Amino acid sequence: MRTFTLTIALAAACSPVFAADEKSKTNERLDDAASLFSEVMGTPDKAIPQNLLDKAYCIVLVPGLKKGGFVFAGKYGRGYAICRREGNGWGPPAAIRIEGGSFGLQIGISSTDVILLIMNEGGMKRLTTSKFTIGGEATAAAGPVGRDATAQTDALLTAEILSWSRSRGAFAGISLDGSTLRNDLDENEIMYGQRWDNKQILTSGAKPSEGAAKLIAVLNKYSPRKTH
Repeated sequence: MRTFTLTIALAAACSPVFAADEKSKTNERLDDAASLFSEVMGTPDKAIPQNLLDKAYCIVLVPGLKKGGFVFAGKYGRGYAICRREGNGWGPPAAIRIEGGSFGLQIGISSTDVILLIMNEGGMKRLTTSKFTIGGEATAAAGPVGRDATAQTDALLTAEILSWSRSRGAFAGISLDGSTLRNDLDENEIMYGQRWDNKQILTSGAKPSEGAAKLIAVLNKYSPRKTH
């Protein structure tokens, strides 16, 4: 009985420390997502075309293995989905996990960053479900790179999702067909103190967590408002 009581006491004492550590890791991941987007867009000739970015309804950022310990090893990653507010600017981030599928030539590379643009209302609705498969429930295409995507193919024009990856400094469009995106409820609870799903976060006007300030600021810097 004494051993049991001691175990409970130790668990209670460690709980606040564990929670603070998880919060710190989450904030580092949010900063990694902000840095990923800023670095990609900082070189316009090798970035996401501005006209596509400005038309996007939402964006998904999945940083690779960095000093914060954010793991993306072949077929597994964690990141954030952010959608535009009805007025101007970007809303609060919702945590996602990406799993399975084929990552093309990136398989076997230890560090890969992924960016997805959600290009229409259909794709946005996918983000508010508990999970969906890229190339299955949601149509997708590898995104172009450069200042302006003038030579748009039918695949680009009709895709709900456009996808890119960055590894070893190279940024290019990539196919993520077969990959599954799902809610990361544990991460959402760390950010908001509530076990909210992504629909609640992306559509309810939730207040962004303090750790998301840098990420939202970077998105607003490069695409403050949506165009048609």
